[in-house]
Amino acid sequence: MRTKEQYFDGLKKLNRNLYFNGQKIDRDDPVLDQPKGVIGVTFDLAADPETKDLCTAKSHLNGQTINRFCHIHQTVEDLHKKQDMTRMLVQRVSQCIGRCMGVDAINAINSVSYEADKVRKGETEYYNNFLKWLEYFQKNDLVGCCAQTDVKGLRMLRPAEQPDPDQYLHVVEDRPDGIVVRGAKVHITFASVADEILVVPTRALTKDEKSYAVAFAIPADHEGVKQVLSPHNMYNRTHYKRGFDWGFVDSYVIFDDVFVPRERVFLNGEYQHGGICALLFALFHRHSYSGCKPAVGDMLIGFASLAAEMNGIDKAPHVREKISELIKITELGYAAGFTASAMGKPEVYMPGVGLVPYGPGACIPNSIYANVGRCLTGEAVFHEQQILCEIAGGMPATFPREGDLMNPEIRELLEKYVKRNQEISVEDQIKFWLLYADYTNSASSGAISYGAMHGGGSPIMEQIAIYGQYDIDACKNIVRRIAGMPPVEKKEKEVKHNRLF
Repeated sequence: MRTKEQYFDGLKKLNRNLYFNGQKIDRDDPVLDQPKGVIGVTFDLAADPETKDLCTAKSHLNGQTINRFCHIHQTVEDLHKKQDMTRMLVQRVSQCIGRCMGVDAINAINSVSYEADKVRKGETEYYNNFLKWLEYFQKNDLVGCCAQTDVKGLRMLRPAEQPDPDQYLHVVEDRPDGIVVRGAKVHITFASVADEILVVPTRALTKDEKSYAVAFAIPADHEGVKQVLSPHNMYNRTHYKRGFDWGFVDSYVIFDDVFVPRERVFLNGEYQHGGICALLFALFHRHSYSGCKPAVGDMLIGFASLAAEMNGIDKAPHVREKISELIKITELGYAAGFTASAMGKPEVYMPGVGLVPYGPGACIPNSIYANVGRCLTGEAVFHEQQILCEIAGGMPATFPREGDLMNPEIRELLEKYVKRNQEISVEDQIKFWLLYADYTNSASSGAISYGAMHGGGSPIMEQIAIYGQYDIDACKNIVRRIAGMPPVEKKEKEVKHNRLF
């Protein structure tokens, strides 16, 4: 496994294909320091004796110890550890840890490439391609990101109906040695500080949309790939230093007629599996959210509790009710994810069929519970911000800047008037309110909230999955039986959802 320093050195060697604010920049540009620092923690804690059990795993390919972010989940325990690792890491850095997209993508592609080969009856080598690439990925302890979200153009039109076919990434040339793709993937978090970009479809596809059913992996600096960056960093401080400077960066990843070698292609034209690939990545990513969102919830509980303490209202009943609400959201999200892990199997839900065996035997989290947890916590994002606003009052919105707090002409006066709780040092109160403003009243805080709402799929997408996959007929039959009505017979091809009533 690599060290953080080796990861940083590797980024310096990548070709220049990053664009920011009118300039072409290198990966050692200061604007990427905070995002790189976040990823660096995943290397540090994989080597830490206290945390390495959570952060490492044994490769199912060769038994070697690898970073868990490079691992294919083999068991329920793997899913539990991924969730707990994510929560622990996010608690250390405060927000997104940056490598979940990569591990979620490899787990989706692992199953889809295997099944696509079965359909093609030996005509393709997708799964072998993937395993060879995965061995390289694990051996070099690489950082992966997932490029799924397409531009989508006119949202009411399907990919094949778009006036501009490039609104969804698609294959424009199929050659013996590989494929050429064109399009753009957007809102791709941490792509500019990743080693590899894994590309998967963004939606279900039809027979006339085969060119959009494509999955592959390419280096982040591959020829023809251009990344346009949107960094979201915390304000730099000189005196009131934070314990950790968290930041993240998104990319518009543009594929300008990019050649992908055949050995890096994991899906190409199998439209039936394109939609499954999209759903599987979303499923794994929503499961990861049941680790990261509870960790963010832990921080929000801390924010609310400390703000109440600073303001001297921590014993007020209505304040305790609001903090209890944050606790409920946090732990319900974790509990749903834990249950999704516990019920994990090598199965996926097929519309009109039910749960069916899928893939080479790797463990897939239960879809209902992964979606329920993600939906509950995603819908709560702005409600949580409202609670923080109500408890803090207006202080974070107008808190003085660090330069004014250090200005000798007004420093003593400001310290007098920003101090509320006489039992807490004014320096600690200043550090607290500056951090509170970072996460509630900054440009970064707006991007954080949007990401927390939409990352891994907006709540409406989870609602669709929940409603479409839940065995509602079984619930109807409970009522029909108690009412003395005859049960509704299930169609022969349907399989009862894996749930006990």
